Amino acid sequence: MFSILRSIWLTLLHTFYRRFTVQYPEEKPKLPARYRGRIVLTRDPDGQERCVACNLCAAACPVDCIALEATEDEIGRRYPKFFRINFSRCIFCGYCEDACPTYAIQLTPDFELAEYERQNLVYEKEHLLIDGQGKYHGYNFYRVAGYTVGGKGKGEAQHEDPPIDIRDLNP
Repeated sequence: MFSILRSIWLTLLHTFYRRFTVQYPEEKPKLPARYRGRIVLTRDPDGQERCVACNLCAAACPVDCIALEATEDEIGRRYPKFFRINFSRCIFCGYCEDACPTYAIQLTPDFELAEYERQNLVYEKEHLLIDGQGKYHGYNFYRVAGYTVGGKGKGEAQHEDPPIDIRDLNP
């Protein structure tokens, strides 16, 4: 008898609590500032792909959902021939974004990735590449790292410092 009265009391008490139900999709949920959602590939300020196909993102991925193949254009600039992410395996850990030296791969707050077919969750480079620069405006990896142009090596162009040998920095 006591347990029935207690259950009725609890039910009556919860009737007056504030509701936590979000009427999705009419009402969008509020996401935390550091929410990690859909992965995108960004472009540099010149409008070219930031990705240099270094494979660090694929190596850092704990579930092996990233696959890419590197190639070079006529001036020696590296880019991915194909870049593929299988979102059905991705756990949105953000290790790929942390490993990327060029800020090419970034996680956005977009969380609406539902599909009826599992094959549709495999995104190719055309689906991942956006027109904007993402979070890091004005960053161009090749301006920072330099690259070989017109038969001149790194550090041989006018107003360019020679590259640093990192082995000299060791104690």
